[in-house]
Amino acid sequence: MLLRVLPLLRGPRGASFSSSSSPTAAAAGKILEIGSVLSLSRRFSEADVLAYSKVSWDTNPVHFDPEVASGVAGFLGPIVHGMLVASLFPRIVASHFPGAIYVSQTLQFKLPVYIDEEITAQIQPVGIREIKKRFIAKFSTKCFRDGGETPVLDGHATVILPTLTLKSWPAT
Repeated sequence: MLLRVLPLLRGPRGASFSSSSSPTAAAAGKILEIGSVLSLSRRFSEADVLAYSKVSWDTNPVHFDPEVASGVAGFLGPIVHGMLVASLFPRIVASHFPGAIYVSQTLQFKLPVYIDEEITAQIQPVGIREIKKRFIAKFSTKCFRDGGETPVLDGHATVILPTLTLKSWPAT
């Protein structure tokens, strides 16, 4: 088995490719490097939470009932499913690397996310290696609220990438 660590894939500090749920041509054609940041901002609506609950069968009332969310669970109101928030990470990966294979994800939920709250997801490669003309990348994964000031979710993902060249975001 061929295993080669890519030499010095260090990007400039603060390198960032970002989007607010819209295409970004700036990232297209650039090479993913350790230290690069890819991000996506999104607000989850009541309809998003309802649709996710139907697909996942997670009907916990903390997501729908304000009395349960605040009175029983101690939240300020209904919260977005943590896994729905975490779904932003594979969205970023798939948008920039069509054909990527998401291998693993660890998550630590730090704070609740409320409906209609703007959340910014960021992935940042912390390790990249080449194996048989593909790339295994380990990403630091984080979600923030308050314009990037308050972390709500933290973790790591391992992804098999077909290339290190970033593609532009799809128009959908």
